[in-house]
Amino acid sequence: MQCVLLAAGYATRLYPLTENMPKALLKLGDKTILEMVTDKIDEVSDVENIYIVTNEKFYKQFEKWCKSYKGPKKVKVINDHTTSNDNRLGAIGDLKYVIDTENINDEILVMASDNIFDFSLCDFVDMYRSKNADMICANTIENKEDLHSMGVVELDGDGKVTSFEEKPKQPKSDLGVPPFYLYKRDTLPLIDKYLKEGNNPDAPGHFIPWLIGKNDVYAYVFDAVRIDIGTQESYYDACERQKNGTLFNN
Repeated sequence: MQCVLLAAGYATRLYPLTENMPKALLKLGDKTILEMVTDKIDEVSDVENIYIVTNEKFYKQFEKWCKSYKGPKKVKVINDHTTSNDNRLGAIGDLKYVIDTENINDEILVMASDNIFDFSLCDFVDMYRSKNADMICANTIENKEDLHSMGVVELDGDGKVTSFEEKPKQPKSDLGVPPFYLYKRDTLPLIDKYLKEGNNPDAPGHFIPWLIGKNDVYAYVFDAVRIDIGTQESYYDACERQKNGTLFNN
């Protein structure tokens, strides 16, 4: 199993904090956001390599961080050579770029590099093994307004995805989908097919509604805290909670 961390965004909503610093390398206490994410990945014995895909602007900073990584995995930074929001590849485009440039022919764990969480990725992988199918994560969203800005999923009694909608105006459930995905080896050619059909290359959730028309996709539903560091407000709130020792308290 390979892991791809998506880190090629420009995080303009966090300016000036991220004007010259990638969001994933901002610190929460004495650790970077990226280190908190890789600590979780390090627990998954199935994962062999971690590929961090980023852009021309932040490539050297991620390379420098790699030299400080002390975990058990092999880590490689991939430069997608984009320079701004105007020419960025998008999350799905970046995923394909890594698959192609690294000649990956393996199952892949795909994650955002700016989401911190306290559920176990090992449990996610265990369910993936038991279902032998592509997997997403989902959790109940208490603030219903938040459902308008994320993927929303419906499941059957066995956890199989029956519908998926990205940023719905009228959500069909209260299950939101964070950016954590597991794809089987046989699914990788479908990513190329999806893009060649002219579909949206941006948010990784756009691929799922297309995929469920072709493959069975299941959801690992977790009951834990997940924090998306997407705005200055969410970052400063996470910093305060980390300082108080309440980062993952509900």
